[in-house]
Amino acid sequence: MTANGRKMTEQILALLSRKDYRPLNKTEIARKIGVSGRARVTLRGMLRDLERAGEIARIRKDRYVLPAEADLVTGKLSIHPAGYGFLTLEKPGESDVFIAAENVGTAMHADRVVVRISPEPPAGRIKGRREGRVIRILERAHDTLVGTLQRSRNFYYVVPDDPRFVHDIYVRPVAAVQDDRRPETAATVGDKVVVRLDDWQSRHVNPEGEIIEVLGPASAPGVDVLSIVRKYHLPTEFPREVLQQAERIPETIDALQLAGRDDLRDQFIVTIDPDDARDFDDAIHVEKLSNGGWQLGVHIADVAAYVEPGSALDREARRRGNSVYLPDRVIPMLPERLSNGVCSLKPEVDRLTHSVFIQFDKRGAAKSARFTRTVIRSAHRLTYKEAYAILMSPPSDRLGERLHLAWELAALLRRKRFEHGALDLDFPEVKVWVDTHGQPTRLERVENDESHQLIEEFMLAANEAVARELKKRAIPTIYRVHENPDSEKLGEYREFALSFGYQVGDLTNRAELQRLLAEIGGKPEEQALKVGLLKSLKRARYDPQPLGHYGLAKTNYLHFTSPIRRYADLVVHRVLGRDGTPLPSAASRTTERRSRSDTPHHMGVAEVTSIAEHISTTERNAADAEIDAAQMKKLEFFQRQLDQRNPQIFRAAIVDVRNYGLMVELPDALLTGLVHVSSLTDDFYLFEPARRQLIGRRSRKRFGVGDDVSVFVARVDAFKRQVDFAIASEAPMKTSRHKGQPRFASSSGGKRRRL
Repeated sequence: MTANGRKMTEQILALLSRKDYRPLNKTEIARKIGVSGRARVTLRGMLRDLERAGEIARIRKDRYVLPAEADLVTGKLSIHPAGYGFLTLEKPGESDVFIAAENVGTAMHADRVVVRISPEPPAGRIKGRREGRVIRILERAHDTLVGTLQRSRNFYYVVPDDPRFVHDIYVRPVAAVQDDRRPETAATVGDKVVVRLDDWQSRHVNPEGEIIEVLGPASAPGVDVLSIVRKYHLPTEFPREVLQQAERIPETIDALQLAGRDDLRDQFIVTIDPDDARDFDDAIHVEKLSNGGWQLGVHIADVAAYVEPGSALDREARRRGNSVYLPDRVIPMLPERLSNGVCSLKPEVDRLTHSVFIQFDKRGAAKSARFTRTVIRSAHRLTYKEAYAILMSPPSDRLGERLHLAWELAALLRRKRFEHGALDLDFPEVKVWVDTHGQPTRLERVENDESHQLIEEFMLAANEAVARELKKRAIPTIYRVHENPDSEKLGEYREFALSFGYQVGDLTNRAELQRLLAEIGGKPEEQALKVGLLKSLKRARYDPQPLGHYGLAKTNYLHFTSPIRRYADLVVHRVLGRDGTPLPSAASRTTERRSRSDTPHHMGVAEVTSIAEHISTTERNAADAEIDAAQMKKLEFFQRQLDQRNPQIFRAAIVDVRNYGLMVELPDALLTGLVHVSSLTDDFYLFEPARRQLIGRRSRKRFGVGDDVSVFVARVDAFKRQVDFAIASEAPMKTSRHKGQPRFASSSGGKRRRL
């Protein structure tokens, strides 16, 4: 901004801050601050920019005020499928504002909006919770939607896939429509299409738009996941400049790139990853010390050696923010040449790494940490299944001995972490396996077994060590933060836990929350209660300040261990450096020992803040897309069983009982569905609310919370994302599991990626 621009901004804000100020329009403001002629064009631009930044707001007849003076706040809107929303304010530390469905207006999910705070919540709403009404849309998150093309007698319309958008979208009619086919677009009724919305002013009038892309018939292979890709605006292609730059990176390492690095190629270093992983960005080795302690080495792919700040590769990685993992594809942050090639820590291949060495005493306390650039040659590439099998058997070779030694340290660190207050929020995962046509063939439950826990503890230790170091150096960087929850939200969750019959105290006391999590372990309602707790906690995000991590009970924490798939980690690698000493850039291949691109990359707080906000958004978007795609494939899996008239029998646990039926959870699919009371045809069942049971009038057979039953799929509603089941056995099976007993054998799968 020029000096004149700064001066004009100061004049505008000073005028609006005056005690005797009354709301003025842009012409009146120009007069007041003495702006005339061509300068009025600049003034209009300044007013526009200040409004977008949330510094000022427009009210009746385009008059400007300071937001606080008119009970206005600016933020990003999150809309629930039920229609209501929450405004996340741009001022840090302020609680969200509830927006009732009737007050959302034409705002859509993720839009940046101005909200007027209501003086007090309407009758029947939660006391103490701030509510508001959207009065202006500052910035649309997106202007396109994905949906299914339909036709009435007189017009075409698109039914959006996103349940948060409740209006059908009228699309422009075209001449000479025959057999439901639109000329030029080749869109047929029933096709998945992408629609660009026109300007939409009134919630009482359906929006209109234009079809800009036809994805194909909804039932065609790959169209379902492609719809998810378009719905979440995920990039599918790398720009040509990015691919060309990646292709210029050599696949082998030369002597120049090794200068200044510690050579660890003779060390027994291993990787442990999912069966189908192709990008290996972390490796470990553990040694026992003579004093009874341990030395842990965590070696991370040195992506920063190949991706220079400001380059085409860097700009695209920053734009994407992270990789996205869908059932039938991966949308990587970096081109395959890097993600699956020169940066992947493949066995028996030399790779550049950034290493953290941590020394622990015999009680598991970290005593020192060293950070250095290295070169390694991984000795083994283990899958989680292979590592788990080794850990469950006595060691028989060097690999077994090293892995058992590593587990001794990991188990100690894990125990200490929970003693320090960490919350056990680990969830099992279900991997959806698909065939070459993208059709789901099986569901595989993935447990957080010892092989996963081993890697998890070492990555946590490395992340914490780097966070402490950068905080000590006072270098601006991106931290991973998880702020303390609101006491009101924990109070609401306490009522939820009480409804399941648990004796629950003050959950703002961390020890009480840990006790509850331990008590629900292995119970049928564990999943429901853990999901409920997560909804009560704040969402982890990135921030330039080390605000701590509530769930992990860590004061200092960041992401360092996955630079192939997370931009935050790449930023951290750049600022960590090696004692401030620059290293030759592998990407530039320059013969000069020092060049401009080799200097350590230091960023200002403003740049760090901007990146942190952006990658927090891309991470949330990726997580939503992954959940959406996995749920869609699960529904498709059950629908195929119906179509083939060969439904599989699943064991399920009853997690709730209502007058209309049984809510059951399938632990092997991590999916909840309804057994409607009308499907219980062997008797007439009455609802007993006090005991939360359905009781057969004649047989006195009882279905209650905690019972195990066998079920098969009865109906799938793909649009509502709901599955109905029917009981496969004559009587409910009472659970015989003991507290802490696993429900079934463990299996391997992906690393937990969002700590």
